[in-house]
Amino acid sequence: MTYIWIGIIAFIICMSFFSFWQTKRSVISIKNFIAILFVYSTTMIGFALVYTILHINGHVVMMENGKNIEASNFLQYVETSLYFSAVTLLSVGYGDVVPIGIGRWIAMVEALLGYALPAAFVVRTVMDVERR
Repeated sequence: MTYIWIGIIAFIICMSFFSFWQTKRSVISIKNFIAILFVYSTTMIGFALVYTILHINGHVVMMENGKNIEASNFLQYVETSLYFSAVTLLSVGYGDVVPIGIGRWIAMVEALLGYALPAAFVVRTVMDVERR
């Protein structure tokens, strides 16, 4: 029964996305939607790689649940970095993984970009509508 509800919710979410492009004078285009997904994805992966490279070079930039991250292999640390990057870019963070040291400054820049990117796309959409 749980999977049926998850399927119904996923279907409703997909239909709401498709409804954006069904109107005759749609403001949101598939091109802009794909562009924002691409920009967010590359920004998130880029910052995750910055956190990982700093960790490889011996800098402690994140703590998980109040302890240094003890990743048993490289991929686990990349996964934690990617998670932290996504949460920082897309929200204000959950608090389970927190930046420390230079990681705080990097996380602030990433959070600022997370707030500025939607504004840039809204401005771009308004400019495109005004040109029509």
